[in-house]
Order: sequence, then C-alpha cells, then structure tokens
Amino acid sequence: MLRFFLLGTLGFLGAIAVLAGAIGGWGWWVLVAVVAALLVLGCYDVVQRRHSVLRNYPIIGHLRFLLEEIRPELQQYFIERNWDGRPFDRDTRSSIYQRAKDIKEEQPFGTERDVDEPGYEYLVHSTRPVPPAATPPRVRIGGRDCTRPYDMALMNVSAMSFGSLSSNAIEALNRGAARGGFAHDTGEGGVSPYHRHGGDLVWEIGSGYFGCRTADGGFDPERFRATAADDQVKMVSLKLSQGAKPGIGGVLPGAKVSAEIAAARGVPVGEKCVSPPAHSVFSTPRELVRFIATMRELAGGKPAGFKLCLGSRVEFLAICKAMLAEDVYPDFVIVDGGEGGTGAAPLEYEDHIGTPLTEGLLTVHNALVGAGLRDRIKVGASGKVATGIDIVKRLVQGADFTNSARSMMMAVGCIQAQLCHTNTCPVGVATQDPKRIRALHVPDKAERVFHYQQHCVEQAMQVMGSMGVTGPAGLRLDMLRRRIDHREVLSYTELFPHLTPGELLRAPAGDWARDWELADADSFHP
Repeated sequence: MLRFFLLGTLGFLGAIAVLAGAIGGWGWWVLVAVVAALLVLGCYDVVQRRHSVLRNYPIIGHLRFLLEEIRPELQQYFIERNWDGRPFDRDTRSSIYQRAKDIKEEQPFGTERDVDEPGYEYLVHSTRPVPPAATPPRVRIGGRDCTRPYDMALMNVSAMSFGSLSSNAIEALNRGAARGGFAHDTGEGGVSPYHRHGGDLVWEIGSGYFGCRTADGGFDPERFRATAADDQVKMVSLKLSQGAKPGIGGVLPGAKVSAEIAAARGVPVGEKCVSPPAHSVFSTPRELVRFIATMRELAGGKPAGFKLCLGSRVEFLAICKAMLAEDVYPDFVIVDGGEGGTGAAPLEYEDHIGTPLTEGLLTVHNALVGAGLRDRIKVGASGKVATGIDIVKRLVQGADFTNSARSMMMAVGCIQAQLCHTNTCPVGVATQDPKRIRALHVPDKAERVFHYQQHCVEQAMQVMGSMGVTGPAGLRLDMLRRRIDHREVLSYTELFPHLTPGELLRAPAGDWARDWELADADSFHP
C-alpha cells in the first residue's frame, strides 16, 4: 500500500507542478505548497503506527480527531435541548447567568419538560398563598457546647479550594459573600490571602490537614488554633468525604504547588501535595466525635461539624451512637450528594460511587431524628443546588441550609467547558495560568455572585409563599411529590419511611432496627 501511495503522490505532485508552471502566477505556487504539505502529511499518516484510522485513511482521517475535539462544544451549543444537558442543562445555566447579571429572569409560553415522565417532581402550592417574608430567615448554627454560634444564610458558597480555583475566582466569591452576608466554605486547601476580603468563612479541614499540619502531614493543634481564631472564620468543618469522589484521596502535582498555594496549605513549594483517603486523627466513631469537640475547643467555641457523602447507613448510625455514648455533638452535618462536583475524579467514582443527595439527606435527617439528636444538630445540603426550587426541595427533605459550588462558579463566569483538570479553563475560573486568570475581572464577578445568591434566595422565599408558608419551618414532606409512573404520583411522606423523634432508642422497626443493632460506636465496620 505504501508503494502505491508514494508513487501516486509523486505523480500527483508532478502534475500539479507542470500545471502551475504552465499557467504561472504566485497563487498556483501557493496551491502547490498546500498540496505538497498535505501529501507529506499523508505519507506520515501511512507510515506511523499509533493510529490505525490514519494508516487506512491518510489525511481525511484527521477530521475524526478534529470533530472529537470540538464535540463537547457542538453538543452544548447546537444539539442539546434546553432541559436535558448534563451536569447542568441550558435552562439552569441561563437562569444562573441572568440572575448573576441582575437581569429579570422569566420564560414565555410554558414548560418544555415532560410532566408525565416518571421521576418528574413538583412542589404543591396553596389555594391561599401568603406574601413572602420581607427578610429571608437565617439558621442559627451552634449547639449546647458552642459559645459563639453563627447565623447561616439559606444558600452559601460550597467547598472549593484555592488551587482548584484561581486566585481571582476565590477573591470574587469572597467579596460577593461579604456583600451578601452569606458564608464561603474554603474547601480543604487552606485559608489563602484571596479569602481575606470580608466574607464569612467556613474553614474546611481535609485528611491532608492543609493549613494546620505538621511537617509529616499530621494534625497540628496550635496552627489550627491560630487560624481558627481569626474573626473572619465563623465555623470549622471536618471533611470526611466528597460527593463526586467519596473514599478517595487527592494529589496536587508538585509542578502546580506554587509559593501561594504552598503557603496556604503549609507544604513545601514544588513538592507533591497528597490528601490521603482516610483521616489519621480518628479511626472509630467515638474518636471522630471527640475530635469534633477538640476542633470546637481549639476554635474558641465556634461551631464545629463535619461534611460527608453518605455511604453505609450503619456507619452513620454508629456515629450517632458515639455521640450519645460520649455526650458530644457536632453543631452541624453537611450532606454532599453523589451528583456533586469536583475538579478531577475517575469516571467510576463520578458515576457509580456515593449516595445521591436526596437519599443521603433523608437518611441523615431521619437518623438524627430517630436518635433524638435532630434538635441539637443543623443539617446542610450540598449537591447541584442552583435555583430557588433546589433550595426549597432540600429544605423539604430535611436540610436547614444549602451550599452551592458549580452554580457559584457559573456566577463567576464558568461556562461548563469541563476543562477544570487541564489548567486550560477558558474563563480563568478553574486554572492557575496567570494569563487565563487575568481575564476574570474580580469587581464585576463579585457583584454577580452577590446578585445570584440574592435572587435565588428571594425566589425560594417566593416559592414558599406560593406554598402557603412564610418560611422553612412551615414546609412538610407531603408538599414535594414525584411521579412514579404514568398513573401514580406519591408524596415524599409516602415515598420514604420516616422515623419519629427518639424512635431508634425505643422500638425501631424493619431495616432501621437491623441497622441500628449492627451499628457500633467503637467501629465503622458492623
């Protein structure tokens, strides 16, 4: 095949040269140069051994790789419908952008969604709506042992680290949070100078203990105490797992560990930065709740809690038993859903590991209710919270407040290019490339973060008014309904079993009784 291709190439080049020489003019010689370049490329395609497509289809085979490269953009902008894109559909993205720009966001003509499709959910409105509350309520975080409680907004910035997001993105988020009076979770990458712009901080500690670690990667109580004493830090949170990749650690390559990132994380510049899969400060549920108490004490009485993507229900019940046995209670638990976001994770983890937020949130809420602990501990929900409806749904399902990550990124300018792991984010949000970061104008994006959060909470309050309640306290599980098939619709009261206060301590029934018996305060393994 190669012999015939080369002979044909030489013959074609000779014919083109003769034709160009006979006709004359520089344009023909340009044509000769282009054709020659293509034929040289074709020769290379035939002799190379890496791509079978190119060996069988020289030159034109490159179209396959070109189309594959631009397929996500073609899909997002020209093919997908308004309601079926993933992870966030076009309707949701448009809503985020418009609210961030402080543009009145309305739709004409009616819904495009199939309301008869199994899985469709809707909220039940009231025949007698009430005016929405003039001021959105805030959630008091802080239990019996907390001396410096914090009033949390209904929607806040979820955990995203400096390092996964750019310096300008972090600063814009914090400035927006400062103006709107809502909280900004630092993620596990430590507190950087870009977090220091007035926004209330929830300082998250992961298994790498960044910002409060010893030289060998352990937990340093004194470094923790020093950072937690900052007035801007309002709460401290221990990350047990993340929705998009629960049960897996993380690695930041040494090439990405700049001086600023190293300073925030407390690691050497240019050295690989590792988050282990498991924590070293605890190995049993008892040790976990004791460490939460230690965090609260070191933080001077500020609220302390933990975040997790729910795995085994037995393990969470073991934590509840440990709380009761030790008489120690976290001030909050944040439930992350398996549909949550990440800068980078294996496909197997993103698609197949981790309890979705609905089931995780309902399980945690019911476990705390059944153990008689729900009135002591506030519950947050994190995982694809992007609109006012998302806020209300999560409040109905048992949350006291919500956190949002990817939609806050969109408010800052993210276009869902899904290049977060490549350091080539086209809008300067998820990159450490200075040239790309420069495109993100902090003052403008901070305003957008403020407006986006404000409009989402306002819309949530308006929806609650349409449901006949003035705030989250009036919401009930029967107000949220799901179509099961083309004939049956069930409320969340009917869809899931629900425990009464203290039921696990008295006479639990069914599989809750089995799991409660299996749960052990001294082991995560039944």
